[in-house]
Amino acid sequence: MNKSKVKSQKSNPPLPPFTKGGRGGGTNSERQTDIKKLIKCNKFRNNVFLIVGLLSTLIGLVLLFALMVDLFIDGFPRLSYKFFTSFPSRFPDEAGILSAWVGSFLVLLVTAFAAIPLGVAAGIYLEEYARKNWLTDIIEINIANLAGVPSIVYGLLALGLFVYLFKFGESILTGGLALALLILPMVIMATRESIRAIPNSIREASYALGATKWQTVQSHIIPYSTGGILTGVIIGLSRAIGETAPIITVGALTFIAFLPSSPISSVFPFINFKWLFDPFTVMPIQMFNWVSRPQHEFQLNAAAAGIVLMIMTLLMNGLAIYIRYRFRKKIKW
Repeated sequence: MNKSKVKSQKSNPPLPPFTKGGRGGGTNSERQTDIKKLIKCNKFRNNVFLIVGLLSTLIGLVLLFALMVDLFIDGFPRLSYKFFTSFPSRFPDEAGILSAWVGSFLVLLVTAFAAIPLGVAAGIYLEEYARKNWLTDIIEINIANLAGVPSIVYGLLALGLFVYLFKFGESILTGGLALALLILPMVIMATRESIRAIPNSIREASYALGATKWQTVQSHIIPYSTGGILTGVIIGLSRAIGETAPIITVGALTFIAFLPSSPISSVFPFINFKWLFDPFTVMPIQMFNWVSRPQHEFQLNAAAAGIVLMIMTLLMNGLAIYIRYRFRKKIKW
């Protein structure tokens, strides 16, 4: 019996006591005390981090809420049908944002048509088709760096490229392409991150059934990643609609009392592209023009324009959330 006990003790030696350094001796009660102290310390750190994060979030929300309340108090009385359908004027009571919101819409339309197809195609190529070598590594690093470049740099690039080299002039096309350059890295990165989130098992199952690379991308990769791609696109467009520096650099007007040409023509093919080369202004520039005026009434006009711009941004983000929800609801993993 004694020999069997000795063998069992040798085969199953007692575990060393739990200490902070992982060594040392001690009884079971001491080990339990050390474990309780460690758990208590970790809970305390977790609670401290939770409180700090909650306070940081509340500070941001309170400041944003205070800003929105102040904006609505100043600008809400100026919101009316006349405010949306009137041109800017030197009389604050008669001034409106007609040319500004129409210009913002047209510039954003050009931005979307230029940046979304190019950015999504570049993201799909880099993630699905490009070989993983030093050249693609350099391209990926440059795309990530371009996402953090100040917007004024894109304005200077657009000024030299589209205004002076391509002779597009100070037009809606130039402004839209300048903003397209600004959000293009964001669209590419959002596309790549959405594609990376797709499990490799989906690709392998598609290839096992005999599908080609393009068939797999078209039927599985793009539909499954559409929600994330749309999120990145809308975030980029939301940033573009509030940018001022690139638009001023390419020559947007601070005061304009007419609308661009109509995109619809009365003659075949019933489409007019003259509006692409018309002068323009946008909402942020109109707000800047009013804020720089000494009259208090113009400050109220700027607050009202800020409310409109904020609502436009919230609607765009809400539309993105709804579209992403619809796509996720239709797709079954």
